[in-house]
Amino acid sequence: MSDQAPVTRRSLMGVPMSDEAFRAEVREFLEASLTPEMRSAPRTIMLLDVELQQAWHKILARKGWVVPSWPIEHGGAGWTREQQAIFEEELVRANAPAQSPNLQMIGPVLIAIGTDEQKARHLPPLVSGDVVWCQGYSEPGAGSDLASLRTAAIRDGDDYVVNGQKIWTSYAHKSDWMFALVRTSTEGKPQAGITFLLIDMKTPGITVRPIHSIDGLHHLNEVFLNDVRVPVTNRVGAENDGWTVGKYLLQHERNGVAGAAYLRMRLRHVRDLAAATPDDDGRRMIIDDPVFARRLADVEVGLLALECLIHRAESSPDPALKNRMSSMLKLRGSEIEQAISEVGRLALGDWARLDQSASLEERSLAVSGPVEGPEIMLSYMMGRSATIFGGSSEVQRGIIFKQLRQYGV
Repeated sequence: MSDQAPVTRRSLMGVPMSDEAFRAEVREFLEASLTPEMRSAPRTIMLLDVELQQAWHKILARKGWVVPSWPIEHGGAGWTREQQAIFEEELVRANAPAQSPNLQMIGPVLIAIGTDEQKARHLPPLVSGDVVWCQGYSEPGAGSDLASLRTAAIRDGDDYVVNGQKIWTSYAHKSDWMFALVRTSTEGKPQAGITFLLIDMKTPGITVRPIHSIDGLHHLNEVFLNDVRVPVTNRVGAENDGWTVGKYLLQHERNGVAGAAYLRMRLRHVRDLAAATPDDDGRRMIIDDPVFARRLADVEVGLLALECLIHRAESSPDPALKNRMSSMLKLRGSEIEQAISEVGRLALGDWARLDQSASLEERSLAVSGPVEGPEIMLSYMMGRSATIFGGSSEVQRGIIFKQLRQYGV
């Protein structure tokens, strides 16, 4: 044991606290606050049960821990990077529900670019968990090629009149607001005519239709906008400057996709399953098979490398480095997510079937097999899209190549 005293940090209340004491405080809070239902709830990028997700969000909000990385004046906790990392580690250890990824996309955009009125109106309910947001980016014919979007917004006095369609809109059927990219000009480069709007989902003219995806569940939607009137005051940034706003937001989405804590939790579930499941001969557990063990180890090494990349970006004194690395984080994060799903599917063996994930939407529907089966199969099928949403892998490689050229590498 070292004779040196542990390094002290400032806790939420400004009282000196060691990292060990802080971890104990977080662990005690999670143990007391998380219900068994919250710990076991099935999830994609969000919980399937959005109401339960928001109930957990509100518990964190009352504690002041819902957005610890944000500025203190907007609900942040004032923690050190070490404390934020400890908090994420303990959330994973406790199998706490993930918060909506849209929280860490629209929130930073409003903080950095929104007007004072927009911040006052939208940030408090966003932090408290009283509203749920969805993302209106992709359209038929405009996914990875987002500059091709055609949803039009025509200025009419103090409003924009919006007409068009958005697709693959996660949880639009559960959302109160949408942040969307719309076309306000057809002149010049396609990127130059795009505007960023905040749209109240209760506005007349909005129709949400479900898309049941390959996993058999309803978490995706198509959204039709027919003469939807959006106040000009709901515009973030200048008219025709939405491409800049949208790119800023995508940096946060891409970093979120690389969320190592979430991937670490999923890898742990796969490892536990493989350690408890006999192989086909029944003479040893799947994890003891050398071929499977090698694949599992390869994935874990990749995840460790991703975690190092994330820590490098987070700890750099250069604030622009994280933005430059966002494409690398998204690329590797999505690839590792798929790799974890693949070894999970192998660990399930004959139980790797569609009906495993289909049972998640109706918890009364019993499906035999390993308890980890439904969520592993859900992650496996939903994970097919991980290298597409948020900018496809091909797009990310192109961005990385341009950055290398720019810096003379």
